[in-house]
Amino acid sequence: MGIPSEMRDIWAKKRQSLLIASPVEAEKILKARHCTNEGVRAGFKAASIACVVSAVPTLVAVRVIPWAKANLNYTAQALIISGASVAAYFITADKTILECARRNSQLEDALRHQR
Repeated sequence: MGIPSEMRDIWAKKRQSLLIASPVEAEKILKARHCTNEGVRAGFKAASIACVVSAVPTLVAVRVIPWAKANLNYTAQALIISGASVAAYFITADKTILECARRNSQLEDALRHQR
C-alpha cells in the first residue's frame, strides 16, 4: 500500500513553489495565522468553562436523581460533558476567527480608501 513514489514526488514539488510570496501576501498569511491562534485560544477557554459548567450538574444529577442514577452510566456522563465542551470550542473558535477576519478586511478596506 502507501503512496507511489512518483505521486509523492509530485506533491512534494507542489509544496515547494518557485514563486516567492509578496510582502502583502506574507502579511495576509500572518494575519490569518494570528486569527487562527486567537480562535484556538478563545475556543480552549470556552471549552474549559463549558466542561466545568456541564460536569457539575451532570455528576450531581447522577448521584441525586433516581432516573439519572438508573440510566446514565459513565459513558453517558462522559458524552454529555465532552459534547458540551466540543460544541463550545468549535462555536467560539469559529466566531472568533470570523470576527478577526472581518476586522482585518475592514482595516484593509479603510487603508485602500485612504490611498
